Amino acid sequence: MNEHVAERITAAIGPEFVRSDVSGRVLVTPPNTEALSRILGLAYDDGWSAVVFGTGTWQSDDTPSQISISMRAIDQVPEFNRDEPSVVVPAGVPLDRLRRQAVEADWWLPLDPPGRPDRTVGSLLATATAGPLRHGFGPVRDQILGLTVVTGDGRILRSGEAAATPSVEVDPVKLHVGGFGGFGVITECRIRLQPIPGADTTWVAIGDRDRLTRVARNLAERGIPAAAVELISPALASEPDWVLAVRLLGADATAVQAVGATLAEGTEWPGWSELPPERSGLLWNGSARAITGAPVTLRLGVMAAGLDETLDLVIGRLGEGMLTASVLSGSLRWSGHSDIESLRALRSLLAAREIPLTLERAPWRIREAVGHFGAYREGMGGLVSRLRESYDPRNVLVTAVQVPERAA
Repeated sequence: MNEHVAERITAAIGPEFVRSDVSGRVLVTPPNTEALSRILGLAYDDGWSAVVFGTGTWQSDDTPSQISISMRAIDQVPEFNRDEPSVVVPAGVPLDRLRRQAVEADWWLPLDPPGRPDRTVGSLLATATAGPLRHGFGPVRDQILGLTVVTGDGRILRSGEAAATPSVEVDPVKLHVGGFGGFGVITECRIRLQPIPGADTTWVAIGDRDRLTRVARNLAERGIPAAAVELISPALASEPDWVLAVRLLGADATAVQAVGATLAEGTEWPGWSELPPERSGLLWNGSARAITGAPVTLRLGVMAAGLDETLDLVIGRLGEGMLTASVLSGSLRWSGHSDIESLRALRSLLAAREIPLTLERAPWRIREAVGHFGAYREGMGGLVSRLRESYDPRNVLVTAVQVPERAA
């Protein structure tokens, strides 16, 4: 069967893009959107299943399918314009390379997701994985101005075009950014750019967790213009206690330094310290990369007022693990070791509080049983099913976006 699949795909896009992987699946690296469209069109016609990934650094490569599609070859160099604050980026471009190219063109990219620096842009968009800069610049969706997507039946859709049946109307960016590939494969996007900051400083306070969350809320009341306000667990920060890290960005170095100097005023915490640039990089980059050593990562959307209670609930059920919380922008990320029943139990407890839990990464057996995102309001499962039927009518794309009935 796999030989037949390989032959069909080879005839459609060429032999240089097709081979077998270590598990015996047909591994395909399409070079562009049109090639991916032909592959998924064949899969739709012949009833094949397919799993899509970037370079394989974020998600485990254990999803069952007949075709394994890597997006890493769709990585043409973006064309930056110094007068245009956005750029069209192919999905296979590694994030670290994109950052370097942006700086060379006098632009800056406000995206700092967890994971390895060579994680692809497509992986970031599919999971909508935001980092600490979400506080100052908004979620990943806010950075995306347009998309090109290939659906499960091979159609090529671009932002603004009719996507599927008229009965299912949804913003393409909202659907596909964070859709975990369940409604189509992102092949290209237009990303918003920012001017390069003239100053970038990090201040930290180290101590008791609950006291630090109060300090953070005090900063919000005072209107401190921070780009990130992140609570980091001892395991991630490599410190004996919790760390509250505040990142300050701005065009004027003197103004940024003045903001940093006022942090201790009225925050009930006199022990703030500014990190040297090399230690600042180690804190932010180290905590982002460290979680890839854990098999499970999940995120919660939680109001700042309920953060302490939610932290207690997560730690009580799963252990402290490697945990970060954007204290003021309403997100919490936990990484560590867990099992299916513990995750289901936690999701059920959170659902009673109307707190959504998204399973960002895990071995396939856990993703299949728990689902990437579960319903915390009635009707979520039905909506996902209708969207799947519109964008991937034969379920070609193997994904865990459907909420299993036993886990809902």
